[in-house]
Amino acid sequence: MNGNMMLKPALMGALVMGVLSALPGVSLGNCCCCAWLVTGGLVAAYVLQSGTPQPITMGDGALVGLLAGLFGAVVNMIISVPMNMLTGPFQQQLIQRFADSQPDLPDNLRQMVDNMGVGAVSVVGTIMAFFMMLILGAIFSSLGGLLGAFFFKKKVAPEPPPPPFTAGISGPLGGAQ
Repeated sequence: MNGNMMLKPALMGALVMGVLSALPGVSLGNCCCCAWLVTGGLVAAYVLQSGTPQPITMGDGALVGLLAGLFGAVVNMIISVPMNMLTGPFQQQLIQRFADSQPDLPDNLRQMVDNMGVGAVSVVGTIMAFFMMLILGAIFSSLGGLLGAFFFKKKVAPEPPPPPFTAGISGPLGGAQ
C-alpha cells in the first residue's frame, strides 16, 4: 500500500495514543497492557481501512501501527512536558505527604523523595521517557495495528455466479427433435 495513504491514519493513531498517554491520571491506562499504545495502533488501522475500498492486509495494519507508535512518542513528549511542568508541584506535594505519613519508610527512599525536583522537568528523564515511549509505542502500536487489521478488515464480496447454461433454439440441440 502507498506510504502517503498511511500518513493520515498513522497521525490520527499517534494523536490518540500521545494525548491519552500524556494526560495525568488518564495515562494510568497504559498500566493495563499498554492500553493507549495498542489503542493508537487500532485507531490507525481503523482509519486506514475506512479510507480504502479493498481490505487491508495484516502487514498494512502492522506498518500503520508502527508509524502511529513512532509519531505517538513525539506527540506524547510535546504534550507531557508542559503537563509535567503544570502538575509537577502538586504531584511532589502528594508524594511528600505520603512519605511524611509513613514513619517506617526506609531512609534511602525518604531521601529520594526529598531530592525530587519541585516542578522541574528533568532533561535526562524526558529523553529517557521519549525513548521508552518510542520503543514501547513501536511494539504495542504495531500489535494494535495487527489487531485492527484483523477486526476492521472489510469483507470481500463474493463474485456473482455465472449465468446458468440454457439450451435454447440456437443451442446444441438447435432444431433436432
